[in-house]
Amino acid sequence: MGSRDTKFLLHEPIVNKFREYKVFVGKLRKEYGKSEWNTVERLKDNKPNYKLDHIAKERYPTFIDTLRDLDDALSMCFLFSTFPRTGKCHVHTIQLCRRLSVEFMHYIIAAWALRKVFLSNKGIYYQVEVLRQPIVWITPYAFSHDHPTKVDYRIMATFTEFYTTLLGFVNFLLYQSLNLHYAPKLKGQTQGEAEASEGTYALDTESSMETLAALSASLACAVVPATEEEAEVDEFPADEEMVAQEDCRKELEVQEKHKKLFEGLKFFLNHEVPREALAFIIRSFGGAVSWDKLLCIGATYDVTDSCITHQIIDWPGQMTSIIGRCYVQPQWVFDSVNARLLLPVAEYFPGVQLPLHLSPFTFHPSCPRRKEIMFHPRS
Repeated sequence: MGSRDTKFLLHEPIVNKFREYKVFVGKLRKEYGKSEWNTVERLKDNKPNYKLDHIAKERYPTFIDTLRDLDDALSMCFLFSTFPRTGKCHVHTIQLCRRLSVEFMHYIIAAWALRKVFLSNKGIYYQVEVLRQPIVWITPYAFSHDHPTKVDYRIMATFTEFYTTLLGFVNFLLYQSLNLHYAPKLKGQTQGEAEASEGTYALDTESSMETLAALSASLACAVVPATEEEAEVDEFPADEEMVAQEDCRKELEVQEKHKKLFEGLKFFLNHEVPREALAFIIRSFGGAVSWDKLLCIGATYDVTDSCITHQIIDWPGQMTSIIGRCYVQPQWVFDSVNARLLLPVAEYFPGVQLPLHLSPFTFHPSCPRRKEIMFHPRS
């Protein structure tokens, strides 16, 4: 870094905030040493704060630039949202990451934007398409874990502080593009519940966080759009353009069919399967999903519902089968999404040895069925 860059950074407004915070910490330590608790409380009430909004705007001049660089922000926020409250990371940061990640998943469900899923030993890779921009991120598995001692969480928290600011901007603009309430509001939610959730900024309370994080209910629109009839214009394209338009039309038909892969299907999740991942994927492709109401909040129907078409089970022999219902292992959902069609359920019956779960991100000529291999470009 040259001298000109150093002089330029000295004029950054946030540098003065860092200096004020350093002075604040020195005064706080001094008053702690004197046991002046009244002064300590007064200093905490006047703690200097700073914002990173202007840095995000300077780094990403357009919204498309933000979406192209969103994969690291999503991966970091989803990672921090799974951290336990052990003191390694600030609780507010964990709650904020959880809120932003749930809001982003709700947008993906509402926009039918999910495209590919891959289960790796690192976590679950998701690929979505937002405003024609492909975005890939990884979500850790929901397993209990201990914090590794060799990781410097202060550096990770510094990046996360910027990423949460960035993702907050992105969520707000994405919700506006679909005419959705922000903070999120569920369909059928009363006015009092909506005002209470907005007052706590949607996910700051445990009850509202669990309700939205269930991912089983749809979001409410901000304003009911008025339907307007548009006049059709006759077009007479050239022969080459007609061929290109026909190919484009066929591809759009395939994409629209893929978006509604699970439309009309009703799923029931057993308690041993990964509930959040399956609920996110099934609802992103138009399916309905529920679970035992004693397992988690947000169940929409019971296991005895006669309209259930598929029951996801991972422990065979645990219950009596119901005629007319397909019992499959969780991998059937992931493989069907990547194959862009509903695969035969016979290969995924409970207790049956499953086929290889292959990555959809690369082509493999020896596997013509799925055209993919167990490899990811970022692994």
